[in-house]
Amino acid sequence: MSETFVNKVAESGIVTIDIETFFPKEPIVSFDLKDYLFMGLILKEKEFRQALKSLDISVYENKIVAVNCTADAIIPMWAYMLIASLLQPIAKGVLLGNKEEVKHKLLIKNIDRINIDEYADKRVVIKGCGETPIPEEAYLQITQQLRPVVKSIMYGEPCSTVPVYKKETKTNPSV
Repeated sequence: MSETFVNKVAESGIVTIDIETFFPKEPIVSFDLKDYLFMGLILKEKEFRQALKSLDISVYENKIVAVNCTADAIIPMWAYMLIASLLQPIAKGVLLGNKEEVKHKLLIKNIDRINIDEYADKRVVIKGCGETPIPEEAYLQITQQLRPVVKSIMYGEPCSTVPVYKKETKTNPSV
């Protein structure tokens, strides 16, 4: 007699979300203002404008640009505006921060863009283990996005989860 194995997890209707899939796919390159500082301390407008004119901007084409300054210097606001004005037409995006900070900002932005209607009245598991470390903020954000529409939210793997949220069902009281 042959036994039929039933995948109860697959039949449960549980939807698994892997936060790793929300990380940006585009390459992120750094634009470090440190390279443009006079004596490693100040940014001179005239020299900075000239340096930007001679900059090979092709290295930023179709990439996410992380604008930062790794030196301890005060950068005037107009410098960020000049960089954005130069790179916006060719880059996929220009954001403030180092590569890791920009990666996390885009992760949160991508989570904010999910179509929550796809998860209406579903039981959702937010995958807990993976190759890439996930910032805590991402778990906060996805929970806040999904909670208003889902039946339940769990953390972990479908076969072993930690309950996070369960929508209360209202019952009609007996008359």
